[in-house]
Amino acid sequence: MPAYNILTMGAAYGSLLATKLLFGGHKITMVCLPAEVEAFNSDGARVRMPIRGRAPVELDSRKLPGSLRAAGPGDVDPKDYDLVALAMQEPQYRSPGVRELLDAVARARVPCMSIMNMPPLPYLKRIPGLNTDALKAAFTDPSVWDSFEPGLLTLCSPDPQAIRPPGEKINVLQVTLPTNFKVARFAADAPTAMLRQMEKDIDAARFDPGDGKPIELPVKLRVHESIYVPLAKWAMLLTGNYRCVTKDSAIDIKDAVHGDLAASRSVYDWVCGVCEKIGAAGGDLVPFEKYAAAANDLVRPSSAARALNNGAPNIERTDRLVQLIGAQYGMRHAIVDQTVTLVDERLAANRKKAAA
Repeated sequence: MPAYNILTMGAAYGSLLATKLLFGGHKITMVCLPAEVEAFNSDGARVRMPIRGRAPVELDSRKLPGSLRAAGPGDVDPKDYDLVALAMQEPQYRSPGVRELLDAVARARVPCMSIMNMPPLPYLKRIPGLNTDALKAAFTDPSVWDSFEPGLLTLCSPDPQAIRPPGEKINVLQVTLPTNFKVARFAADAPTAMLRQMEKDIDAARFDPGDGKPIELPVKLRVHESIYVPLAKWAMLLTGNYRCVTKDSAIDIKDAVHGDLAASRSVYDWVCGVCEKIGAAGGDLVPFEKYAAAANDLVRPSSAARALNNGAPNIERTDRLVQLIGAQYGMRHAIVDQTVTLVDERLAANRKKAAA
């Protein structure tokens, strides 16, 4: 069984994927902020995971078969790695240091797996017939993706939900919805085989919670032939996450979805229709009923809504992206348009306040 060298750009949500991969004996380097580098290198990554039918467990990266270290963006060479996982939010890739590292990754032709909600532009170029130039307005800085070869970039739907618990150390992550990562194959077979090996490693992992009885852990990696499977997250984002945004505050995802279930179903079905228009099959997508049931457990505002409340001048704009894709096919939805406008207004207010 080969052990891979994996570079993860981003250490919050990225620590969940990294910790799962450590069970396969892989070597993980996480690129993150200086305070995070210190915390992860001194105390490891701690991931708290709910287990059905028993008490939650805490995974300590230092006690797992692989190795984990953290580093700054200027302290790594992409050519040293077999795979790069993109685990930051899209606006962060234009940050000084991060932008240069991302471009070095692209030029080194290292296979990249994005676990962003916002699919990178090169991935969208893998979708036949899509005018990606018309989608650049949805990105904070589309030029950061210019050097990438589309076939070497794939998308992993970040379905598991996790948070950094308030008041805890920055190396602690708490999984709140332990669903699976769903990743599309690469264009070529060799990097896809690497994903399939990682899938097997995570499936085989067992954890001893201290009683000598190893248990299977949730949050698997699932590799799919269809490039459309990770896009199933779009309907969830536009139905729940972005509808958490209100004019001056934020509501929980559960309330955004279940406050008006008919409206939620209408948005969800429209987004699925956009996905089908660009080539997705019905089996690539998730039924509304399954999402609505999962949303009952999502009792916090989305990260996008929280970021807006905290004054962020930029957030990931999957809402605008899907609106623009729909427009290419003459598809519009009033609630989606209202959501995009509201997010635009909140961002404009944040930028005005920041410039004052």
